[in-house]
Amino acid sequence: MRTNHTLEKLRRGETVFGCAIQCYRSPMVVKTLAAAGFDYVFIDLEHGAFDVETVQDMVEAAVAAGITPLVRVGELLYSLVARALDVGAQGIVLPRVEDPALLATALQWMRFPPEGCRGFGVLPPLVDFAQKPMAAIMEHMNRNTMAVVQFETVTALERAEELLGVKGVEVAMIGPADLSVSLGCPGEFTAPQLVRAVERFIGQCERAGVIPGIHCRDAAQAEYWALQGMRLVGAGGEHRLLLERACQVVGALRLAVRQAPCETAERR
Repeated sequence: MRTNHTLEKLRRGETVFGCAIQCYRSPMVVKTLAAAGFDYVFIDLEHGAFDVETVQDMVEAAVAAGITPLVRVGELLYSLVARALDVGAQGIVLPRVEDPALLATALQWMRFPPEGCRGFGVLPPLVDFAQKPMAAIMEHMNRNTMAVVQFETVTALERAEELLGVKGVEVAMIGPADLSVSLGCPGEFTAPQLVRAVERFIGQCERAGVIPGIHCRDAAQAEYWALQGMRLVGAGGEHRLLLERACQVVGALRLAVRQAPCETAERR
């Protein structure tokens, strides 16, 4: 049966890196990110326009390529969480969490009894057609399903200790874009109030025994926060990585031609 390698690394104290998928509806994107060396992909159903069939194709591509598929649901609803897990997601990202009671309920949806209340709908491909007793499948999936709780507002940070204390919270992830809006500094990711809030959050996670994480917009932000103690670190989205690299290549080519007009003309 399938092992959650990202969760294993985190439990060993390692830092893991991932990339969001928000625009391009292709399993080839997943395979490319796996080949690049990312630990996980973050398939976004909150802001992305993917349907469940597309998610299933991406999940299967991820498992085959050895990269962990996480799915961010659009909101905290059992039907969204359970269906993402039933098509093979190895973790769920819960967005905009502020209510400890709702969080406790949502975490129950991700676990089979006796740890939770997830309904059993595991189809053979999800366990790679392994002939295992139902109890063994449930125990294995409970152990390998990753719950990522997003903190994206001032209210969430004010309730951080209570939220981090909810049973089943293993990874807590800052959403800096929405948090910057909530703090009154939209898009200013180095604003002092944002930096202080995130630094304080890392300390709260460490005291609560919860793994701290953040999803950044670029590599520079991701590197900074990884060095500050974040251990689940997202480094942008697939669309941004493609655009940044394309701009670098085109810019370098045009600069090279401008800087050597004589040599270029002679070769022609």
